[in-house]
Amino acid sequence: MHPHAQTLWTAPRWALAILLAVLGMLGPFSIDTYIPAFTGIARALGATPVEMQQTLSAYLFGFAFMNLFHGALADSFGRRPVVLWGIAVFTLASAGCALSQSIGQLVFFRALQGLSTGAGTVVSRAVIRDLFEPAEAQRMMSQVTIFFGVAPAIAPIIGGWLFVHLDWHSIFWFLTAVGVLLWTANFRLLPETLHPSERQPFQVRNLMAGYLQLGASPRFLLLALASGVPFNGMFLYVLSAPAFLGDHLHLAPTQFFWFFILTISGIMAGAWCSGRLAGRIAPKRQIRHGFVIMLSVSVLNLVANALFPAQAWWALPPIAVFAFGWALMVPVVTLLALDIHPERRGMASSMQAFIGSAANGLVAGVIAPLVMESTLLLALTSLLMMSLGLVAWIWLHHRWPEIGQHASGG
Repeated sequence: MHPHAQTLWTAPRWALAILLAVLGMLGPFSIDTYIPAFTGIARALGATPVEMQQTLSAYLFGFAFMNLFHGALADSFGRRPVVLWGIAVFTLASAGCALSQSIGQLVFFRALQGLSTGAGTVVSRAVIRDLFEPAEAQRMMSQVTIFFGVAPAIAPIIGGWLFVHLDWHSIFWFLTAVGVLLWTANFRLLPETLHPSERQPFQVRNLMAGYLQLGASPRFLLLALASGVPFNGMFLYVLSAPAFLGDHLHLAPTQFFWFFILTISGIMAGAWCSGRLAGRIAPKRQIRHGFVIMLSVSVLNLVANALFPAQAWWALPPIAVFAFGWALMVPVVTLLALDIHPERRGMASSMQAFIGSAANGLVAGVIAPLVMESTLLLALTSLLMMSLGLVAWIWLHHRWPEIGQHASGG
C-alpha cells in the first residue's frame, strides 16, 4: 500500500471507482459492442461463422498473452504509463478494425486490441490495492464492478443501433472515439499509485523469478482458477450469443440487449452485496455463498434445458442468477490472490488475468463453436466450467483452511 495513499486521490471515491471501472470495462465492451453485427460483418467480408469466431478468439488470446506482461511492466515503470500506452494502442487498433477490408485484417487488428485492453483490467486492480486496506479494497472493488456493469449492458444496444442505422464500420469508429476520450481522462486524472521504493527492477532475471514464484504457488494458482474459470459459465453464453439468442431463442439483433441487461444486472447486484458484506463476514464464507448460488442455478438450468424447448422468458434469468453468484464471490477471491505476494501485486494481477483470459480464449475458439448449436450442451458446459472453479476452491479450502478465515475490519 502506498504510504501517502490518502493524499493521492482527494476527489470522491465513487469518482475513482468510475474511472477504474471504465478502464476495466474496455475489454468486455470491445466484445459486446460488435456481437450484434456478427452476421452482417461476416456477410460483408465473405467470412464463415468459424472465421468470425476467430475474431473473438484472436482478441482473447492476445488479451491473455499480454496480461503476462502488463502487471510486470506496471510493477517496474508505474501504473500510469502502462495504462496510457495500453489505451493508445487500443485506439489505433480500433481504427484498424474499422478500416479492415478482409477477415484476415479484422482478425489481426482484433488481436492487437486484445494485446492492449488488458492494461486497464490488470492495472486497475493493482491501483485499488495500492490505495486501500483489505476490507476497504473489497468495497472499492465491488463499487468498480457495479459501475463496470453499466457499460457492457449498453454496449450491445449501441452496437446494434450503429449496425442497423449506419454499418459495422461505425462500431469500431465508435470504439476509436471511446479510446480517445478514455486516454484523455486518464492522462488528466489517474494518479501514480506505485511508490518509487516499491518498484521492481525491470530485468529478465527478476521477471522470471517473479513468474516462478507465482507459478509455483499452489495457493495463488488455485485462487486464480477459482475466480477466472467460473466466469466462463456465464461468458460462454456471451460468446454464443448470435446462435443462442438469434437461432435458439429467436430474438432479433435489436433485442439482444435483454440478455445483456439481465446478466449485467446480476453482476451489479452481486457486486453490491459483496461490498455490503465486506468486513462483516469471513471472506471464505462469502465465497461459499457465491459457489452455492452458481451450482444451484446451473443444475436447474441443465434440468430445464433437458426437459423443455428453450424460450427467452425462462432461459435468460438463470444466467443472471449465475452472474449474481459470480460477482458476489469474485472481489474476495481476487484480493486474496493479490495478497499472496504483496510485493508483486501487479504481476499477480497479470497472472490472474492471464489464467482467466486463457480460459476465455479456449472457450471462444474451441468450446463455444462445438456446443453453441444446442442449448442443452450450453447448459452442461456452463455447469462444467463453474465446477472446475469450485473444485479449485474446495481443494484450496481443505489444504489451507486459514485462507479467508477472518473478516478484515474496514
